[in-house]
Amino acid sequence: MVSDTTPPGGTRLELLPYQVVLRPLVTEKGMHRANRHNAYAFEVVRAATKADIRRAIEELFQVRVSKVAVQNRLGKVRRSRLRRGSTRPWKKAIVTLNPEDKISLF
Repeated sequence: MVSDTTPPGGTRLELLPYQVVLRPLVTEKGMHRANRHNAYAFEVVRAATKADIRRAIEELFQVRVSKVAVQNRLGKVRRSRLRRGSTRPWKKAIVTLNPEDKISLF
């Protein structure tokens, strides 16, 4: 797994396309966004940049990306009797495609 920090040398590790995209986010809101605005949501690796995400989506699905928006989602706090924990933080990418392109996965 790729860490969120850069190595001591200062150079960033190159992410491969199948390492960047973890899973598509299929929700009611996501389906509405896909049908109306041609925008699709994915969970991505936290170390990925917008350029990495754009390159990965274009390579994996053979489409042209016009815009990438990224959200860093914090983990939710969970409590159970005497214990306190949280879910893990994650990164969400909303990818808008060119009007003539579609992803058939959704």
